[in-house]
Amino acid sequence: MALDVREAAEAESPPRRSRQVTTGYLVSRIAVLAVAAAVLVYAVPPLVAAGSWPALTLLCAATALIAYLYLTRRFIPAKYLVPGTVFLLAFQVFPVLYTVSTAFTNFGDGHRGDKQAAITAIETGSVRQAPGSPEYNLTAALKDGELVFLLVDPKTKQARVGTGQGLSPLTGAQVGVTGKVLRAPGFTVLTAPEAAARAQQISALAVPTSGGLIKANGLSRAVEGRAALGYDAGCDCVQGDGDRWTADEGQGYFVNAQGAHLAQGWQVNVGFENFARALTDPTISGYFLGVLGWNMVFALASVATTFALGMAVALALHHPRMKGTRIYRIVLILPYAMPAFAMLLVWRDMFNRDFGLINSLFGLDVDWMGQPMTARLAVILVNLWLGFPYMFLVTTGALQAIPRELTEAAAIDGASPMAGFRKVTLPLLLVALTPLLISSFAYNFNNFNAIGLTTEGGPFPPESTQVGATDLLITYTFRLAFGTGGSQFGFAAAISVFIFAIVAVISAVTFRRTRKQEEVYA
Repeated sequence: MALDVREAAEAESPPRRSRQVTTGYLVSRIAVLAVAAAVLVYAVPPLVAAGSWPALTLLCAATALIAYLYLTRRFIPAKYLVPGTVFLLAFQVFPVLYTVSTAFTNFGDGHRGDKQAAITAIETGSVRQAPGSPEYNLTAALKDGELVFLLVDPKTKQARVGTGQGLSPLTGAQVGVTGKVLRAPGFTVLTAPEAAARAQQISALAVPTSGGLIKANGLSRAVEGRAALGYDAGCDCVQGDGDRWTADEGQGYFVNAQGAHLAQGWQVNVGFENFARALTDPTISGYFLGVLGWNMVFALASVATTFALGMAVALALHHPRMKGTRIYRIVLILPYAMPAFAMLLVWRDMFNRDFGLINSLFGLDVDWMGQPMTARLAVILVNLWLGFPYMFLVTTGALQAIPRELTEAAAIDGASPMAGFRKVTLPLLLVALTPLLISSFAYNFNNFNAIGLTTEGGPFPPESTQVGATDLLITYTFRLAFGTGGSQFGFAAAISVFIFAIVAVISAVTFRRTRKQEEVYA
């Protein structure tokens, strides 16, 4: 009778595991709803201020859909799929789409804003002080997080506030013996180091007046002047200094009759111009195939050498007669545990011709980084040292998943150890590790640090400083897009699309061959 009562009570009460799952499920629902609400509250004010009504509508619709999904007991699978889908869109799909869209623009230095911002920058940047124009003692300050000028007229001692909208009176300000504002109600006066840190913002701020514009001349003085260049909406041009620059919407510049343009432009869609430049500009396309060939060699050599060494070490430690495997494994993964950027800098110094450890240890006099072949060999060796512990770890895991009965059966059938490895172990390892080898190839194809921190792309031939013997496409692109000519984000994005296409095609072909291999050994 007592046993029947206990069994009935256990049947009526839910198991502890169910209660734990329910609690975790409720916590996850609350967390998702809280994050969605926080994003909505954070994003609505700037979207409303910017007038981005389509984005605001999409955000509200997405939040409402998430709220409906997680406040109902239906759609259980979707509750688990939505967070992963959101992260996939935010961190994978959106960056790819944004990069592709940027590749069709002239976005970069001089082309970061719209046309109105370019006009404002041109006019304020051409302000010239006229003889006898007013001068002010300047104090930089913040009000509600916005940079403002606290100006004091040395003659009248009158203090005023200067913003991008104009001048206004300043009451209650305390002026020091130097004629500068020391403090003012409602304002945070910047100290000298703080003002120096905002020097670029201070020089860019222009206060409009009836007589022109007030601009900073240093950090403690401001002058009033007139703009030498002005925009005329009638002709859609900028005039001044005896010349006229007409707007060219195709280039995003104001261009004069001689074809020269003003430095400040605006962002426009240039179509396939960036892609055409990469393929037709002789200073770029002339080196493209050479860099691509070395890029392929570097990526393939890095994968092949790291996999071969990692697999050899894993096989040695996997042998049943091997002793002290734990100690060996700890020592072997040390390169993987150390910061890669620090190790690359150490290896760069080790290959130094004059005081490097490599030449000193082996009694050599090799200019490792000064000759193309030795520099390429050096970066491959460095990448081997950094990369083989990863291959050792993944190969060790894959070996433990291969039944020993298979190799023992091969030995019983008369196969030598080498034949057993080539016919049994290696094919099974490749089936398991091919996706990792493909990802390793993609990583090394874009391994900026391995080149940038060791050879910096060099050595460079005397006839060109644009491309070096060890440059990868990624380092070559970085130098072209962000070198001395300024930042060219649109062009860099176009080259990135080329790199993405190359890696994607190679990966797709390799995955297709992997599926056939899996069917053979399934």
